[in-house]
Amino acid sequence: MGLLEFDKLPINTLVGADVDTFKKICAGRTVEKPYLKKYRLTKAICHILSTMAPIQEKKYQKLLADKPLENPPLFILGHWRSGTTFVHNVLCKDDHFGYNTTYQTVFPHLMMWGQPFFKKTVKWLMPDKRPHDNMELDPGLPQEEEFALGSMMPYSYYNFWFFPEYLDEYCEKYLLFNDITEEEKEIFRETLIKVVKISLWNTGGTQFLSKNPPHTARIKFLMETFPDAKFIYLMRNPYTVFESTRGFFMNAFQPLKLQDVSVEYVEEKILDVYTKLYRRYEEEKLLIPKGNLIEVKFEDFEKDSIGLTERIYNELSLPGYDLAQANINKYLDSKKGFKKNKYKYDSRTVELVEKHWDYAIKDWDYSL
Repeated sequence: MGLLEFDKLPINTLVGADVDTFKKICAGRTVEKPYLKKYRLTKAICHILSTMAPIQEKKYQKLLADKPLENPPLFILGHWRSGTTFVHNVLCKDDHFGYNTTYQTVFPHLMMWGQPFFKKTVKWLMPDKRPHDNMELDPGLPQEEEFALGSMMPYSYYNFWFFPEYLDEYCEKYLLFNDITEEEKEIFRETLIKVVKISLWNTGGTQFLSKNPPHTARIKFLMETFPDAKFIYLMRNPYTVFESTRGFFMNAFQPLKLQDVSVEYVEEKILDVYTKLYRRYEEEKLLIPKGNLIEVKFEDFEKDSIGLTERIYNELSLPGYDLAQANINKYLDSKKGFKKNKYKYDSRTVELVEKHWDYAIKDWDYSL
């Protein structure tokens, strides 16, 4: 068990940002009084660690900047709490995949220099379980790259974790890319490519495997950046997704937020963003060439993880299944006794989901 409790962390993930990014994210934003101490400590550590960022940048330019990618990335898409983490963990047992780690998520500027020391410190401090679903936490485990992106440039949708009052603005600009400028988009593209290359260098993989829910609304952008990219889209029972996302968000806000947020506000935003994410995905998935997208119900994957994994490899023409099969099966065997959360849908949940997400229930043939 880590030294610190998840909901009582004295800092947030902006400690790993460079100073310029930190300043731009916080510019014009109000830090509420209960969180001033957290903000100041985070800012102080950020300023110290940021002095080391040029060391990595120099090494990156020398070793990776001009190095082309060997293979197009594979992106796991789907709304938060749709099973993307589990599928990501399964596929990461294939050694040919490279991925963003939990350590890289928080300290993206301390990857190519100083990682052994800082990683050991992080492991000592961090909790060993995620509070919302009891899944294992470790600095070396696979993690979504949105936080890493958000500590390297100020144009991440995940800025809303710190300043939830501006969630709608971040959604339009940095999730849907509706109001983003061309300059901001190019910085986003360059930063994403950098994260991909450093992830591959760090894990020794030859193909980047991404699990990042915000990318679900960015298919057009991703294909402009990686023309041969491949995609897995996960669907899950909307009633479960709502219950699980609400619990996840309320837990995740605790160590990150610099402004207070109510349950009602979180519910409203979940309902709205889900619809926007769904609509954008349905619109942009038509751009994906045949053979580069597979859609999977998470409930089906849970029932037959081995069979569905093999199907994913076959339909997307992914290499290496024969070599990875033993590691994948061993991991799946280790998870057979895992106790996942059980959800009982109260009348309020049923009413909200059926009022706002009836289209998903019908389109994907779900029921209570």
